[in-house]
Amino acid sequence: MSENRKFESQDELLTDDDDNEDTQANKYLFFRIGKESYGIGIRYVIEIIELQTISLVPDLPDYVKGVINLRGKVIPIVDLRLRFDMEERAYDNRTCIIITEVDHILVGCLVDTVEEVMEILEKNIEPPPKFKTISGKDQYISGMGKVGDAIKILIDVEKIVRDENLASVAAAV
Repeated sequence: MSENRKFESQDELLTDDDDNEDTQANKYLFFRIGKESYGIGIRYVIEIIELQTISLVPDLPDYVKGVINLRGKVIPIVDLRLRFDMEERAYDNRTCIIITEVDHILVGCLVDTVEEVMEILEKNIEPPPKFKTISGKDQYISGMGKVGDAIKILIDVEKIVRDENLASVAAAV
């Protein structure tokens, strides 16, 4: 898959023609933030778009960058780098927005770059490590996927979308 490939719809993300829950159950869209690879369940991904103009909304947490208008829908945009308490960096031509949907709530997630769609069987997913962090950023980790010798961090997109600050923005728009 070309690294510059953008997906126009969820159908393009799936390799199977059958678009039901079973075919999506173990599939994850992987993306990079810094040097780490993260994945979210493909069933939450609506589409991947290139970076576009984000309208600023006052009095939001710094990780909520604002909103975009995507085909008539106003969608809040979260910079996952900032949400995970990482250093901010300038956006470039590889920066993408992953449009996700949880319980009919659309949220865009800004990531450094999109990598690939990969299947990880349930038996190859371990629970996240149990340790205390100052930032609490481990609260968004749903598991650790083992792929060969590599570990892929699986993100609980439902917790990101249901974040109290983000939920109020999504409800307002």
